[in-house]
Amino acid sequence: MSDPTALLQHTETRHLLCRASDIGEGEARGFGPLAGSRRKIIVLRRNGVLHAWRDACPHYSTGTPMAWKTDAYMNGDKTHLTCHSHHALFDMETGQCILGPCLGQQLTRVNIVVGDEGDVFVAGPTEEI
Repeated sequence: MSDPTALLQHTETRHLLCRASDIGEGEARGFGPLAGSRRKIIVLRRNGVLHAWRDACPHYSTGTPMAWKTDAYMNGDKTHLTCHSHHALFDMETGQCILGPCLGQQLTRVNIVVGDEGDVFVAGPTEEI
């Protein structure tokens, strides 16, 4: 996104997730579910860039929450997102499953934008989350 401020100005409803400073390098946290959505949103920081994913392993068509306890989204080495139900591993930047029963599938990206004050918002409707 070339101008995140413009996106925020044109978004009718902004759904605040967190502050960018809440997510350290190599960390992932879950937020929500937001009004109108069914799932939490995983926000992580990798190489200084924030990424957001729907908290739903693609192994089942309805998705299953990935953490076994609050904010436990990373594998032990903190190199991949993991579904603790299936032990699937996902690339933090692409959401692609690289190991496990959903190999070749990927997580659903959630578009986010960081405002001028460092607040992280969902950039779009939350009904599909």
